[in-house]
Amino acid sequence: MNKRLVLFLTIFLIFGAVSIVFAQPGFGPGAMMGPGMMESIDSEYDFLVKMIPHHEEAVSKAKILRYNTNREEMRKFARDIIKVQTQEIKEMKKYLAEWYPDRTNNYQYQPMMGDYKGLSGEELDYVFLQDMIFHHMGAVMMSQQLIVQDLAEHRSVYLLARSIRDSQRQEIFMMQDWLNQWY
Repeated sequence: MNKRLVLFLTIFLIFGAVSIVFAQPGFGPGAMMGPGMMESIDSEYDFLVKMIPHHEEAVSKAKILRYNTNREEMRKFARDIIKVQTQEIKEMKKYLAEWYPDRTNNYQYQPMMGDYKGLSGEELDYVFLQDMIFHHMGAVMMSQQLIVQDLAEHRSVYLLARSIRDSQRQEIFMMQDWLNQWY
């Protein structure tokens, strides 16, 4: 199948998932669809440079969730995000240092998630889930672009992108289920 058609279908499916989330009752201000959501990449280097701050934002927000939620499921989810994405950040930084040591990175990441000051418990859980669904969609999109456009120059980056795409897509479904069950 034509790579452009596959990319188009992937984008179409993600926008379909976005519309499902927007249709949820009580969709609120916590879900931010910032400029960073639909990041486009054009190389392996671009993927690494953009995914690192994307992951850093998720880790930062998961740390806030971990200490301010009342749900054990959410606390475990926060710990998992922190553990997995911190390891992936280290891996990506290693790749940049090893393979692209002379490249200058001027990328300015645009945060996608809201400010959680004053939020805790149920309210924080709700806003975090909304934000993280969109945040994960951004990572799935970037990963899928790398895979479909055959941009990976190193097998380890291809495997990382595939892992991010698959795991975060499953987490999107899990978060959507939680929103449906709890709210």
